[in-house]
Amino acid sequence: MSSPGYRGTVDDMDGYGGDQIRAAERPHLDAGEPLMLRAADGLATIVGGLLDDPAVRPVDGPGSVLLLVGSGDNGGDALFAGARLAADGRHVAVLRVGSRVHEAGLAAALDAGARLLDGPSGTSGAHAGGAADILRAAGPTDGERLAGVATEAALEADVVLDAILGIGVHGASALRSPAREVVDAIRELARDQRAPFVVAVDVPSGIDVDTGGVADDHVLHADVTVTFGGVKAGLLTGPAATLAGRIELVDVGIGADLAAVEPLIRT
Repeated sequence: MSSPGYRGTVDDMDGYGGDQIRAAERPHLDAGEPLMLRAADGLATIVGGLLDDPAVRPVDGPGSVLLLVGSGDNGGDALFAGARLAADGRHVAVLRVGSRVHEAGLAAALDAGARLLDGPSGTSGAHAGGAADILRAAGPTDGERLAGVATEAALEADVVLDAILGIGVHGASALRSPAREVVDAIRELARDQRAPFVVAVDVPSGIDVDTGGVADDHVLHADVTVTFGGVKAGLLTGPAATLAGRIELVDVGIGADLAAVEPLIRT
């Protein structure tokens, strides 16, 4: 079996469901394999390549990245990737939009030189709820406040990483405040043709990873989706197929496990 790592752009794609991915990951997680760090390394490699691509960023300098970070492991993937990018000299800013954060990932990013911009009021530490916290409304002023922060930060960023929701939420999930307002602020920049390049971390936040369904139009359109382990079926079908952009696959070491199951979508 090949060593885990960045695989590259996927042409012929089979699409797997969220439960299939989680089942394939489980024995590796139980064995203590660092799947999140593998995902983060691959993500950082791809984002670093985008920052060095004149078609994405036609100016000199190290480039800048804005991380939109939710409460779950999806946010952890982005934070560890942000740590590596910051260690490589990139300018990295972190905007929290969840009620908690992956503490180890945040510590790694900040230790490497990333800047923490803001977060929802009343946020707590690692023992608060999981990714589903994004789906519950936050304080009434958080959305407007963080949307303003997101607009300013996105205007300065070359690449924005959408790491709000991953495959931990079942079904198409409408984003709630403050994530909803933050996403809307960046979508507004896109309407004004001022939006930075958007990279979705594993999936665009809020899609149904099995069917590609979306609850509403408050989904950030990705230029590239960096997905981990196996391509999610929802990236290949339904409305989400038009929101994912180019799909890049990072091999985290579960390919043999997925090969033993029938994908939801076979191409």
